[in-house]
Amino acid sequence: MATLQNIRSKGPLLVIVIGLALFAFIAGDAWKVMQPHQAHDVGEVNGDALSAQEYQNLVEEYTEVVKLMRGVTALNDEQTNQVRDEVWRSYVNNKLIEKEAKALGLTVSAAEIQDILKAGVHPLLRQTPFQNPQTGNFDKDMLNKFLVEYAKMSEAQMPAQYAEQYNNMYKYWSFIQKTLIESRLAEKYQALVSKALLSNPVEAQDAFDARVNQYNVLMAGIPYSSVVDSTIVVKESELKDLYNKKKEQFKQYQETRDIKYIDVQVTASAEDRAAIQKEVDEATAQLATTTEDYTSFIRSTGSDAPYVDLFYNKTAFPSDVVARLDSASVGTIYGPYYNGTDNTINSFKIVAKAAAADSVEFRQIQVYAEDAVKTKTLADSIYNAIKSGANFADLAKKYGQTGDANWLTSAQYEGAQIDGDNLKFISTINNAGVNELVNLPMGQANIILQVTNKKSVKDKYKIAVIKREVEFSKETYNRAYNDFSQFIAANPTVEKMVANAEEAGYRLLDRMDLSSSEHNIGGVRGTKEALRWAFDKAKPGDVSGLYECGESDHMMVVGLVGIKPEGYRPLKAVQDLLRAEIVKEKKAEKIMADMKAANATSFNQYKEMTNAVSDSLKMVTFAAPAYVSALRSSEPLVGAYASAVEVNQLSAPIKGNAGVFVLQVYGKDKQNETFDAKAEEATLTNMHARFASRLMNDLYLKANVKDTRFLFF
Repeated sequence: MATLQNIRSKGPLLVIVIGLALFAFIAGDAWKVMQPHQAHDVGEVNGDALSAQEYQNLVEEYTEVVKLMRGVTALNDEQTNQVRDEVWRSYVNNKLIEKEAKALGLTVSAAEIQDILKAGVHPLLRQTPFQNPQTGNFDKDMLNKFLVEYAKMSEAQMPAQYAEQYNNMYKYWSFIQKTLIESRLAEKYQALVSKALLSNPVEAQDAFDARVNQYNVLMAGIPYSSVVDSTIVVKESELKDLYNKKKEQFKQYQETRDIKYIDVQVTASAEDRAAIQKEVDEATAQLATTTEDYTSFIRSTGSDAPYVDLFYNKTAFPSDVVARLDSASVGTIYGPYYNGTDNTINSFKIVAKAAAADSVEFRQIQVYAEDAVKTKTLADSIYNAIKSGANFADLAKKYGQTGDANWLTSAQYEGAQIDGDNLKFISTINNAGVNELVNLPMGQANIILQVTNKKSVKDKYKIAVIKREVEFSKETYNRAYNDFSQFIAANPTVEKMVANAEEAGYRLLDRMDLSSSEHNIGGVRGTKEALRWAFDKAKPGDVSGLYECGESDHMMVVGLVGIKPEGYRPLKAVQDLLRAEIVKEKKAEKIMADMKAANATSFNQYKEMTNAVSDSLKMVTFAAPAYVSALRSSEPLVGAYASAVEVNQLSAPIKGNAGVFVLQVYGKDKQNETFDAKAEEATLTNMHARFASRLMNDLYLKANVKDTRFLFF
């Protein structure tokens, strides 16, 4: 149990570490259980297909790991989608690495893994529960002890809940071990690539000079914004020429969709709100007279904030309740009141307030035998022995446990649904005095519990909260549903939907380049069927049926405008981008022609030109682009020019990002820093390593990756 608590306490860090190890390098409802006869693939990498069943198994494996780390029994839709994407990214990345590693002869031996375990410093190991309490490092002996205990575990003699926990821990370690091998192979490949990008003293000196040499520069220029757009004519032939020149930039590696859709969110009517207000008023009156079993009462009111009979820090309660605590007293009612943040009508009662420890240290011995009678007899025997002076740790070791002390903090259980044995366990720990010994029955087992320390005393509360969302009624939803259904039936094409949406009171939304790897449309949950329709069944111009989605409070209709196939994006899709570039280039040509006609030869003459702006830039370096406030733009060419000319030398007109400008350096300086070739080379090596990581994206593009998961979930 201590091991499980340890891993849960490190859950967020461990999720991050494992996420990094799973190589989250690509941009992204519970899994739909597929029938055995379905043998479709969810995707492929380098021609190797991943079947739906194989993918499902990987998702289920990682799901169990995440649940164990977070100490939860289920994941919500968003978390499940994150798991699916992480599994897919991991699979793709591992397949890419495997192919390259095989070609290069890279492998990971069993001896390497043993060395990693012995060293105990790998990020994946640092966050496991198998850590030495003195050093805080991974302890291979603790791992081996667990594996031995697991191998000897007899589910027939161990309560089912503990057997399940041990099984889950073993699955967790198996996952870590597998991920460790994959991670090590990737590390070796990345290291090989990084070492091929070597730095040298010449590059180091250039990098040093680019950073420490500073220049003070005068700038005078004319912004492109001073030229009216309507005076610039862009020909179709110019667009085509630029498109052909930049065509490779417009290559699209997956098929996408352009859609129009209407998202209707159903909200409560005035009648709905009045009905909920009446219910809260009545419940509030009853809360005022309630003196016991607040848990059942609050549950009966339909409150979104369940009551738990534990003292909590005030921050554990809803923020609107916390904001009003100073205006309430123990035993009195506050409310009802409306809270717009979560659209709820609320009231609450401070049941009790006490100064209580926020952290409690305890130790325990779990006792279980063949049946309840034998369990109680054994527990009583251990309890009486300790009461009579027997050593707690020695008895714990006698029954295969460490008896080590653990800390329980309120942060570990506040905000969770606590009831049954869990409530009994936490209440007992919080209420027991220091050094008090308790024999606690817990389901099929007993726990001999002793509190050894308490600290961080704080004001804590028991608060009964009635929190009711202002929800729409069934009648309100049906009315909205019927109206929307009639609109869809009357407008079965995209053209008609566009023409009549506004008049019917609906807002038409656009979504360009919708990808099949996305999990929803417009950020609305539960729109997977609409997404599947757009990619699997629809033709341009089609309008879908009505989809009920969101938290059962949204309705959506989708119209397919167009399909953008894999390959080069058409000119029409990128012409606005190309036109803007051509307009900018023509404005630059016009401004440079005006400068030439003005026959300006000095900085002041350029500065006095019509529409000219000027600026004084200090501490400009070659290593970083200069920000020119007069042009409201970052201009890399400023540093490049300044580093290559003499003081007081006036430049020719330069085409920048936001205008055409001339520059004149009026001062040079150097930071007080000593050149260290090794330090500079180390910095460049790290930069090269980042460049090497981009190679993974190139491998991805060449692997002809196909992602058709949208067909199955």
